[in-house]
Amino acid sequence: MSTAHHPVAIVGAGLGGLALARVLRVHGVEAAVFDLDASAAARTQGGMLDIHGDSGQVALRAAGLYDAFLTHVHAGGQATRVLDKDGRVLLDIPDDGAGGRPEIDRGDLRGLLTGSLPEGVIRWGAKVTGARPLGGGRHEVTFADGGSVTTDLLVGADGAWSRVRPLVSDARPAYTGVSFVEADLPDADLRHPVSAEVVGGGMLFALGAGRGFLGHRESDGSLHVYTAVEAPEDWLDGIDFTDAEAAKRAVLDHFGDWDKSLRALVADAEGPLVPRRIHALPVGHRWDRTPGVTLLGDAAHLMSPFAGEGANLALIDGADLALALIAHPGDTEAAVAAYEEKMFTRAERSAADSAASGALLFRADAPQGLVDMFTAAGPDVSGAAPSA
Repeated sequence: MSTAHHPVAIVGAGLGGLALARVLRVHGVEAAVFDLDASAAARTQGGMLDIHGDSGQVALRAAGLYDAFLTHVHAGGQATRVLDKDGRVLLDIPDDGAGGRPEIDRGDLRGLLTGSLPEGVIRWGAKVTGARPLGGGRHEVTFADGGSVTTDLLVGADGAWSRVRPLVSDARPAYTGVSFVEADLPDADLRHPVSAEVVGGGMLFALGAGRGFLGHRESDGSLHVYTAVEAPEDWLDGIDFTDAEAAKRAVLDHFGDWDKSLRALVADAEGPLVPRRIHALPVGHRWDRTPGVTLLGDAAHLMSPFAGEGANLALIDGADLALALIAHPGDTEAAVAAYEEKMFTRAERSAADSAASGALLFRADAPQGLVDMFTAAGPDVSGAAPSA
């Protein structure tokens, strides 16, 4: 990769970085996106996302992609079920089409964004190894292949373990005390009918003290299940995930007295189980204005997934930063300062909500806290539901 200069260089082709590049392009401003993946198809994106009316949907409108987004919405995906550890259904809320958080497959959404950018805007296979200030707000970014670029505005959209974050903050994500083990049950209605009935058409919360099963039906008819356990940070290290059956037994040891229909969400899973520790940056993470560099999405405000805000915040961060740059032509610092102040306030509120939701889901009387929350929300619970 030869050395080149880009007025705006975005590290990371996740939802936030792509939203920034797309909204800038809508307004005639060019940006370059650098991502370590070899191609858009290098990794399975997976998972369903509920896109919120006051954030993710606003960003998609700014990107000119809202109508296309609607064609990919998972009909029925906003249905929600809450069960206790004995498999008793405490709440069963149908998707009547009136909810404000339509569901879409993450891969479909990312595909909309990548497909909206011309060939060459995203530089695939560009693994960032470092970034340094050059003075006057300019930065140099170096890559694993030995190449480098310079930029007037460097945007870290590179996730939890951002390579750009150290330029503005010494904060690092900390373990939240919860670990996930992810599992899949494909073609559920035919191959796993009991589990399909347990999960229903949308989101499942089967909860107990310090643990639970969170699941959702994906648009292809498969089930994606997150087994959540409050555990020490090294718990997953003691499980051999190269042996799927042994891993299942180790995980299910924490659910010995749970209903068989819930244990089957792991016992009958196909393919490998995937471990994931849940990390978060401090609630209210912010930094002093640093010339020529900023962050968005998880790089700026990584939080637990229990309020369903991560993807939505990344999208609106990207759109807001783009619109701030458009509104302040020739004054990048004023634009970034305006964006950051808005982003900091929004992210702090969402991070606090996420932490509170995590505590509520797994507290000693779970799932009562979630039932109470839904009940208090009344007929429209779409704005109240946590999400994994």
